[in-house]
Amino acid sequence: MKHKDTKILTQRKQDLEKRLERKQYPEQPSPLLRAQNIHYEMGERVRAIDCGGIGAFHLLACRSGLVDAINENVHLLKRHLPYHESDHVLNIAYNTLAGGTCLDDIELRRNDETFMDGLGVERIPDPTTAGDFTRRFGEEDVVALMEAINSQRPKLWKKRLSRAERKEALVDVDGTHALTLGECKEGIGLSYDGKWCYHPLLVSLANTMEPLYLVNRSGNCTSHDGAVEWIDRAIGLVRQGFKKVCLRGDTDFALTVHFDRWSKEGVRFAFGIDAMRNLVEIAEGLDSKRWRVLRRREEEPLSGKRRRRPKNVKEEIVVEKGYRNIRLVREHVSEFSYRPRKCKRSYRVIVLRKTLSVEEGQITLWDDVRYFFYITNRTDLSASEVVWFCNERCKQENLIEQLKNGVNALRMPVDALVSNWSYMVMASLAWTLKAWFALVVRRREHRDQLLAMEFRRFLHGLIRIPVQIISAGRRIVYRILGYNQWVCTFMETFDRVRQLHLA
Repeated sequence: MKHKDTKILTQRKQDLEKRLERKQYPEQPSPLLRAQNIHYEMGERVRAIDCGGIGAFHLLACRSGLVDAINENVHLLKRHLPYHESDHVLNIAYNTLAGGTCLDDIELRRNDETFMDGLGVERIPDPTTAGDFTRRFGEEDVVALMEAINSQRPKLWKKRLSRAERKEALVDVDGTHALTLGECKEGIGLSYDGKWCYHPLLVSLANTMEPLYLVNRSGNCTSHDGAVEWIDRAIGLVRQGFKKVCLRGDTDFALTVHFDRWSKEGVRFAFGIDAMRNLVEIAEGLDSKRWRVLRRREEEPLSGKRRRRPKNVKEEIVVEKGYRNIRLVREHVSEFSYRPRKCKRSYRVIVLRKTLSVEEGQITLWDDVRYFFYITNRTDLSASEVVWFCNERCKQENLIEQLKNGVNALRMPVDALVSNWSYMVMASLAWTLKAWFALVVRRREHRDQLLAMEFRRFLHGLIRIPVQIISAGRRIVYRILGYNQWVCTFMETFDRVRQLHLA
């Protein structure tokens, strides 16, 4: 009877909700999208562009000292007729900011007189000239360009981040494959899975999601190949703005030969480490009292209300069809002290034991136990917190995805390894300007949203704002013609950009 009464009450509640909906939203006799009397006409010429946010980001590049830093550190042109090095670099970066995905999209902008009037120029380099500019770079020139951009980062960190936020810099490092179908790409190689590609290295700052160093490498190199040099450069860079430094990376970057040196220099680290046979034997020999259940942290929903978890349809199909399935049953953590062969001191090793159930349909075949290890010199975190801390490095995977398919910085449009490296750095400058703009935002919640925002949504919210360009009284006025939820934040931040002065 109880089940029947509950069913009746649920039905009555649904009927009541339907009645309320009908009163609030009366039934329409025809579809709402029914416009048919549509005509197109040629109107008078209006000086307007669809990427009105570009002016604010150009002003940010000037106010932050980025333009001067590029011209002072990068010297590739004997004569500036008419372009300077910063003009070429920002031309590629602004092409990305305006929604371009390749060098050929520059042609759309250089044929748009209103776009060029908005930037106060008579012409910009065409796609061929931009490609030729990337071929002027040598390795030392690309490094000079990255250092020119990085020279402005600590100034912005000190001015826009609080002391609490500058307490510790989290430096993430990882490699990724940038596939290419070209046959004339110098420096490409076969990856471990047999695909032709390059293998870029990314060293980023997790606090602000900024790419500090982006290095192009051959596709057949290992993930950690040459990484130590760039990690050390990143440590020196972030120390100009942060009190402490902590490194994170996967098992490929657990370079034990450098652990003692980093610890002596006061650098903290937390890396994954391969499940070697000796570590597995130590983990299996640990007393059962030393293991603790790992409880995963749940992120608080933005709305303050947690939604009901939807039904797992995929799991039902797996059971119904009798497919073999591996399901996580429970997780335990423990730790022990371990001295790697290339180190003179011992470090904490956190071991995560996952108990898995191998099932076929509704039948359990056997239980499987797998071990995952993390090595660290941090003593301020518990074993569970170290696991959580290392798992947060997955945010860098999101950054890599945005650089690949959002910014399209890893398209490899030219024919040489170093030339493609220079294009990667210049195109990724669009993401750096996005992060810098977010740091200037006054409200903390809006700043955090912008830092984590996908590049496509960022374009539609803060760049693709329709504006009318008006040149009068030695001023270039961007008159906004449309509105979205980010326009108010954009206007407030633009006023702060105008007053920005980095010492």
